Amino acid sequence: MNSIQALSQTINQLILAGYPPAQTLDKVCECVGLALEADRCFLYVRQPEHHRGRTAFCWRRHPGIPDKNTIQLDWQQDTDELPAQDPLIRAGLAMKPSVYVDDVQTASPQVLNQHFEQETFGHRALIHAHIQADNQLWGILQPCLFDHPRHWTREEKTAIEAILPRLQPVIAAYVGA
Repeated sequence: MNSIQALSQTINQLILAGYPPAQTLDKVCECVGLALEADRCFLYVRQPEHHRGRTAFCWRRHPGIPDKNTIQLDWQQDTDELPAQDPLIRAGLAMKPSVYVDDVQTASPQVLNQHFEQETFGHRALIHAHIQADNQLWGILQPCLFDHPRHWTREEKTAIEAILPRLQPVIAAYVGA
């Protein structure tokens, strides 16, 4: 069950299965990546009270997909230099809605910093899905494609938005909140 229509049910079943938070979140990346037919999906998790985060989980369709700047072993402050460089992280920290980028190369500078995205991640189309609760950013789920633009459909957006609130308690358990 990895279709976009079944994503919500798949994520619910995964959460209810009672796996440890790390195993659940790792599997979430895979389920989302497969459902969207993405090249890569990673999950950036935060400790909002400490203003730090790290990319802790990453799924790739195959080993040839770049893994540059995905898994970070150490927590990093995310409210200092990063928001100055990255409008997408600024949007998440400001409790703005998730951002669906069809084409990094044609997106406006108000949406993203093209140079930063190309240098840091190298993707062409992405979803910057904000996992928010209690007026805090808890994580960012980021499926992406590399070689071509991608129009994110209303159905895909609805499916992603439906799972985000369910991920927050799992992230809170993972980060020890």
